[in-house]
Amino acid sequence: MVKTKDATQEGLITLPIPETDDPKRYAAQITKASGSSFFLPMLLLPRPKREAMLALYAYCRETDDVADEIENDALSSALIKAWGEEIEALYDSQPSHPVTLALAEPIHRFNLPKQRFLEILEGFEMDRSGAMLRPSLAELERYCYCVACCVGLLSIEIFGYRDKAIPDFATHLGHAFQLTNILRDVAEDAERGRIYLPMELLAKHGLQNVTPEEITRAPGVERVCVEIGAMARSHFIEARRALPASERRNMRPALLMRGVYESYLDCIEAQGFRVDGPRVKFGKFRKLSLVFSSLVRTL
Repeated sequence: MVKTKDATQEGLITLPIPETDDPKRYAAQITKASGSSFFLPMLLLPRPKREAMLALYAYCRETDDVADEIENDALSSALIKAWGEEIEALYDSQPSHPVTLALAEPIHRFNLPKQRFLEILEGFEMDRSGAMLRPSLAELERYCYCVACCVGLLSIEIFGYRDKAIPDFATHLGHAFQLTNILRDVAEDAERGRIYLPMELLAKHGLQNVTPEEITRAPGVERVCVEIGAMARSHFIEARRALPASERRNMRPALLMRGVYESYLDCIEAQGFRVDGPRVKFGKFRKLSLVFSSLVRTL
């Protein structure tokens, strides 16, 4: 994350602008460096779609880092606001950040709606503001929609589709991915003072007052995670039902990612939904194997 500085003598904070002569390469480097499961499936896309997806992911990575990596609350809040202003500038054809410069062509080519980018920021503001400490089920659903479903809804516009069921496919898959990530990251999130497990389920299992410091060893937390896992599994199933055979080729990158994320959920389930062990993750070879297996199923 590039460090910022006061922009004026009054101390107003503006978005830090990294120096680069190639915004598309900048976006690709951010995505590749993240080690995300996202990167490999995108390599299969034609160049304009691949560049659009890499720019979209770079936007998510840069803005997520503002919520996660900056401990100064006022600075983090100001930078999320600055990103919102940069999105407005992007849609006024005046972008200045390498990521929004990389997004300039895709938003016109693929008719990407501004509101989705702003809703992604809304989700990261929920992270930053402390709203994701034992959220309600409704708050958790909104959060998942903002940080995952909106990304999916932008992605399907880039992939291209005809069937009207595809937005439902993207929405269910986004919820499934994010709920799976929540299960993977209980311990890591607790270190940041967050508990994404919803208050209704925590209360159901006698954990309504559990703190981040206690969550990984709290009796009954695995039972809460079992219920979150069932929610994620249900969304995977609904996503599968919403995808017509005629759209499988168009949605291939999403299906490749689904193969990885369903395998994450399988591993979490096999480990009894424990939250006190190492984070479930796959090495490069395992990811390649899962992507290849999923690819074969889409042919």
